[in-house]
Amino acid sequence: MLVIPFALSCAIVGFAAAHGSHEKNENKAASWAEYHMIEEHHISNFDAPSFFTLHDFNGDGIWTADEVRRTYGLDDESLKDTEASVKDKAVKEVFKIFDPTDSGQISRETFIELSRSGKQLPDSGLGPGHHGDDEYEYEIHHFEKYHDENTQVEDLIHPEDIEHFRKHEEMEREQDRIEMEQRQQVVLSNIPAKFRRQ
Repeated sequence: MLVIPFALSCAIVGFAAAHGSHEKNENKAASWAEYHMIEEHHISNFDAPSFFTLHDFNGDGIWTADEVRRTYGLDDESLKDTEASVKDKAVKEVFKIFDPTDSGQISRETFIELSRSGKQLPDSGLGPGHHGDDEYEYEIHHFEKYHDENTQVEDLIHPEDIEHFRKHEEMEREQDRIEMEQRQQVVLSNIPAKFRRQ
Protein backbone atom coordinates (compact mmCIF):
# COMPACT_ATOMS: atom_id res chain seq x y z
CA MET A 1 0.00 0.00 0.00
CA LEU A 2 2.90 2.39 0.57
CA VAL A 3 3.98 2.00 -3.06
CA ILE A 4 1.26 4.34 -4.43
CA PRO A 5 1.91 7.26 -2.02
CA PHE A 6 5.68 6.84 -2.52
CA ALA A 7 5.30 6.79 -6.32
CA LEU A 8 3.02 9.82 -6.15
CA SER A 9 5.56 11.67 -3.96
CA CYS A 10 8.35 10.89 -6.42
CA ALA A 11 6.21 12.13 -9.31
CA ILE A 12 5.43 15.40 -7.51
CA VAL A 13 9.07 15.99 -6.57
CA GLY A 14 10.11 15.15 -10.14
CA PHE A 15 7.57 17.61 -11.54
CA ALA A 16 8.72 20.36 -9.19
CA ALA A 17 12.36 19.74 -10.05
CA ALA A 18 11.57 19.71 -13.76
CA HIS A 19 9.80 23.04 -13.43
CA GLY A 20 12.97 24.54 -12.07
CA SER A 21 13.70 27.41 -9.80
CA HIS A 22 12.73 31.00 -10.44
CA GLU A 23 15.96 32.25 -8.87
CA LYS A 24 18.63 34.23 -10.71
CA ASN A 25 20.82 32.29 -13.10
CA GLU A 26 24.48 32.07 -12.22
CA ASN A 27 27.20 32.80 -14.74
CA LYS A 28 28.50 29.43 -15.88
CA ALA A 29 29.82 30.78 -19.19
CA ALA A 30 33.47 31.35 -20.04
CA SER A 31 33.00 35.14 -20.11
CA TRP A 32 30.42 37.73 -19.11
CA ALA A 33 29.74 38.54 -22.79
CA GLU A 34 28.98 34.87 -23.46
CA TYR A 35 26.75 34.72 -20.36
CA HIS A 36 24.93 37.86 -21.49
CA MET A 37 24.42 36.69 -25.06
CA ILE A 38 23.09 33.28 -23.99
CA GLU A 39 20.80 34.61 -21.23
CA GLU A 40 19.58 37.79 -22.88
CA HIS A 41 19.62 37.04 -26.59
CA HIS A 42 19.70 33.22 -26.84
CA ILE A 43 22.80 33.51 -29.01
CA SER A 44 25.77 31.26 -28.30
CA ASN A 45 27.93 31.92 -31.35
CA PHE A 46 29.04 35.52 -31.88
CA ASP A 47 32.14 37.63 -32.38
CA ALA A 48 33.33 40.99 -31.05
CA PRO A 49 31.99 43.03 -34.02
CA SER A 50 28.50 41.54 -33.72
CA PHE A 51 28.47 41.98 -29.92
CA PHE A 52 29.48 45.62 -30.24
CA THR A 53 26.97 46.37 -33.00
CA LEU A 54 24.12 44.71 -31.11
CA HIS A 55 24.83 46.92 -28.10
CA ASP A 56 25.57 50.14 -29.99
CA PHE A 57 22.01 51.24 -29.29
CA ASN A 58 22.12 54.44 -31.35
CA GLY A 59 24.23 52.95 -34.15
CA ASP A 60 26.97 55.60 -34.12
CA GLY A 61 29.94 53.22 -33.79
CA ILE A 62 30.71 54.37 -30.24
CA TRP A 63 29.73 53.12 -26.80
CA THR A 64 29.04 55.81 -24.23
CA ALA A 65 28.73 55.27 -20.48
CA ASP A 66 24.93 55.17 -20.94
CA GLU A 67 25.21 52.38 -23.52
CA VAL A 68 27.48 50.37 -21.23
CA ARG A 69 24.98 50.90 -18.37
CA ARG A 70 22.21 49.64 -20.62
CA THR A 71 24.23 46.65 -21.87
CA TYR A 72 24.90 45.63 -18.27
CA GLY A 73 21.23 46.25 -17.37
CA LEU A 74 22.19 48.57 -14.54
CA ASP A 75 18.89 50.47 -14.70
CA ASP A 76 16.78 47.31 -14.70
CA GLU A 77 14.21 46.90 -11.93
CA SER A 78 16.05 43.79 -10.66
CA LEU A 79 18.95 46.06 -9.58
CA LYS A 80 16.86 48.83 -8.01
CA ASP A 81 18.31 48.07 -4.56
CA THR A 82 21.92 48.07 -5.80
CA GLU A 83 23.84 51.17 -4.74
CA ALA A 84 24.68 53.71 -7.44
CA SER A 85 28.37 53.49 -6.51
CA VAL A 86 28.39 49.76 -7.34
CA LYS A 87 26.78 50.43 -10.71
CA ASP A 88 29.18 53.30 -11.44
CA LYS A 89 32.12 51.04 -10.57
CA ALA A 90 30.88 48.43 -13.07
CA VAL A 91 30.84 51.03 -15.86
CA LYS A 92 34.28 52.36 -14.88
CA GLU A 93 35.72 48.83 -15.01
CA VAL A 94 34.56 48.45 -18.62
CA PHE A 95 36.09 51.80 -19.57
CA LYS A 96 39.32 50.96 -17.74
CA ILE A 97 39.73 47.98 -20.11
CA PHE A 98 38.27 49.26 -23.39
CA ASP A 99 39.02 53.02 -23.28
CA PRO A 100 42.83 53.09 -23.03
CA THR A 101 43.02 56.78 -24.03
CA ASP A 102 40.50 57.75 -21.33
CA SER A 103 38.33 59.53 -23.91
CA GLY A 104 35.03 58.65 -22.24
CA GLN A 105 34.00 56.61 -25.28
CA ILE A 106 34.66 53.12 -26.59
CA SER A 107 34.93 52.94 -30.36
CA ARG A 108 33.93 49.87 -32.32
CA GLU A 109 37.48 49.53 -33.67
CA THR A 110 39.07 49.72 -30.21
CA PHE A 111 36.59 47.21 -28.77
CA ILE A 112 37.26 44.74 -31.59
CA GLU A 113 41.04 45.21 -31.43
CA LEU A 114 41.20 44.77 -27.64
CA SER A 115 38.77 41.83 -27.71
CA ARG A 116 40.94 40.07 -30.29
CA SER A 117 43.98 40.67 -28.08
CA GLY A 118 42.23 38.77 -25.27
CA LYS A 119 40.54 41.54 -23.30
CA GLN A 120 37.06 40.68 -22.01
CA LEU A 121 34.11 42.57 -20.60
CA PRO A 122 34.31 42.18 -16.81
CA ASP A 123 31.68 40.30 -14.83
CA SER A 124 30.49 42.87 -12.29
CA GLY A 125 28.48 40.24 -10.43
CA LEU A 126 25.24 42.11 -11.18
CA GLY A 127 23.64 39.52 -13.43
CA PRO A 128 23.36 38.93 -17.16
CA GLY A 129 22.47 42.49 -18.16
CA HIS A 130 18.72 42.76 -18.57
CA HIS A 131 18.30 45.56 -21.11
CA GLY A 132 15.03 44.71 -22.84
CA ASP A 133 11.65 46.19 -22.03
CA ASP A 134 9.33 44.44 -19.56
CA GLU A 135 7.59 42.45 -22.28
CA TYR A 136 10.85 41.14 -23.74
CA GLU A 137 12.29 40.29 -20.32
CA TYR A 138 9.13 38.40 -19.26
CA GLU A 139 9.05 36.51 -22.56
CA ILE A 140 12.70 35.48 -22.61
CA HIS A 141 13.27 34.83 -18.90
CA HIS A 142 9.97 33.35 -17.83
CA PHE A 143 7.49 32.44 -20.54
CA GLU A 144 9.99 30.61 -22.76
CA LYS A 145 11.34 28.65 -19.78
CA TYR A 146 8.11 27.62 -18.07
CA HIS A 147 5.39 27.85 -20.73
CA ASP A 148 4.93 27.21 -24.43
CA GLU A 149 2.61 28.02 -27.33
CA ASN A 150 -0.01 25.61 -25.92
CA THR A 151 -0.24 27.38 -22.55
CA GLN A 152 -3.74 28.58 -21.70
CA VAL A 153 -4.42 31.84 -19.84
CA GLU A 154 -5.62 29.88 -16.81
CA ASP A 155 -2.19 28.15 -16.65
CA LEU A 156 -0.37 31.44 -16.12
CA ILE A 157 -0.34 31.25 -12.33
CA HIS A 158 3.30 31.79 -11.36
CA PRO A 159 4.13 34.95 -9.41
CA GLU A 160 5.96 36.25 -12.51
CA ASP A 161 2.83 35.74 -14.63
CA ILE A 162 0.60 37.47 -12.10
CA GLU A 163 2.99 40.44 -11.80
CA HIS A 164 3.31 40.68 -15.59
CA PHE A 165 -0.45 40.89 -16.11
CA ARG A 166 -0.85 43.25 -13.14
CA LYS A 167 1.52 45.66 -14.91
CA HIS A 168 -0.52 45.37 -18.11
CA GLU A 169 -3.74 46.16 -16.23
CA GLU A 170 -2.06 49.14 -14.57
CA MET A 171 -0.88 50.47 -17.95
CA GLU A 172 -4.37 50.04 -19.42
CA ARG A 173 -5.93 51.94 -16.49
CA GLU A 174 -3.40 54.75 -16.96
CA GLN A 175 -4.11 54.87 -20.70
CA ASP A 176 -7.87 55.03 -20.01
CA ARG A 177 -7.29 57.89 -17.54
CA ILE A 178 -5.23 59.84 -20.09
CA GLU A 179 -7.83 59.33 -22.83
CA MET A 180 -10.61 60.48 -20.48
CA GLU A 181 -8.66 63.63 -19.56
CA GLN A 182 -7.98 64.37 -23.23
CA ARG A 183 -11.73 64.32 -23.93
CA GLN A 184 -12.38 66.90 -21.19
CA GLN A 185 -12.40 70.59 -22.11
CA VAL A 186 -10.86 71.52 -18.77
CA VAL A 187 -8.80 69.09 -16.72
CA LEU A 188 -9.31 70.15 -13.11
CA SER A 189 -6.38 68.11 -11.82
CA ASN A 190 -4.04 70.24 -13.96
CA ILE A 191 -5.20 73.49 -12.31
CA PRO A 192 -3.18 74.41 -9.20
CA ALA A 193 -5.30 74.38 -6.03
CA LYS A 194 -4.81 78.11 -5.37
CA PHE A 195 -6.64 78.92 -8.65
CA ARG A 196 -9.59 76.58 -8.10
CA ARG A 197 -12.89 77.70 -6.60
CA GLN A 198 -13.10 76.72 -2.98
